[in-house]
Amino acid sequence: MIEVRNLTKQYGSVTAVDDISFTVEPGKVTGFLGPNGAGKSTTMRMVLGLDRPTAGSVLVNGQNYRDTAAPVHEIGALLEAKGFDKARSARNHLIALAASCGIGITRVDEVLAMVGLNEVARQKAGGFSLGMGQRLGIAVALIGDPRIVMLDEPVNGLDPDGVLWIRHLLRELAEEGRTVFLSSHLMSEMELIADQLIIIGRGKILADTTMSAFIDSWSTNRVRVVAPGIADLEPLLSTGSTSIVIESSDTLICSGIDAAVIGQTAFAAGIILHELTPLSVSLEEAFMELTKDSVQFHTGENAA
Repeated sequence: MIEVRNLTKQYGSVTAVDDISFTVEPGKVTGFLGPNGAGKSTTMRMVLGLDRPTAGSVLVNGQNYRDTAAPVHEIGALLEAKGFDKARSARNHLIALAASCGIGITRVDEVLAMVGLNEVARQKAGGFSLGMGQRLGIAVALIGDPRIVMLDEPVNGLDPDGVLWIRHLLRELAEEGRTVFLSSHLMSEMELIADQLIIIGRGKILADTTMSAFIDSWSTNRVRVVAPGIADLEPLLSTGSTSIVIESSDTLICSGIDAAVIGQTAFAAGIILHELTPLSVSLEEAFMELTKDSVQFHTGENAA
């Protein structure tokens, strides 16, 4: 478990993290989201004791991470995938790391197989692709069989097979009762894997809730209706509380009315429906709406 309490980090006059509090619980995959410059990496560095907070505290499994006797067994972290000696092979890199922590070679070979690098384990890491380097970074995070796994952009550079692999791996780790905490800008992937969401913007917590509750809170009661008799159906659905947008000659989007009511209305009028689909927002749509006032770097039309 990670417990963040009233955490603040200032760099001169700039407040990177502003009095935030949250808990990352075991048995769940918790996504840590925010625009660039929101304070995600700074927060993760303070969890690991790499940066000292200006105020507040972080407890890792009930204690300060700096005081942990066996840190690699408490948190396995990936903040920078290319943080390895490029002249060493992947296996030798892990052997050196394992030896410094009192971990045997057997575990090295286990994690190499786990991340899919056993066939290239004796190649120099400097020749690895971005995705292979990412897999090696994840192997480093897992070497101590940690109770907490904390990853920054874990799917960066992975091919589709690798993305599917990391998704299943993180889910398995959570099901084993471990604490899984990850940051990513890939909203579609986060929507598939995360149980819990913590969203930060300009150093402040904007949301701390479950994935389903967050999406539901931004969803509107919208339904797509496709029917050859859409022109006859549209006036039957128009009321003071209903908004209708006609997309094409046979398709409209209704807001403020349930799909069941639409279906009953069409049946009573003898109108055949080809499609009746309730629509919900995606994580990306909800995230963009929530953080629109917290984005520091704008491009193109958004800059205006």
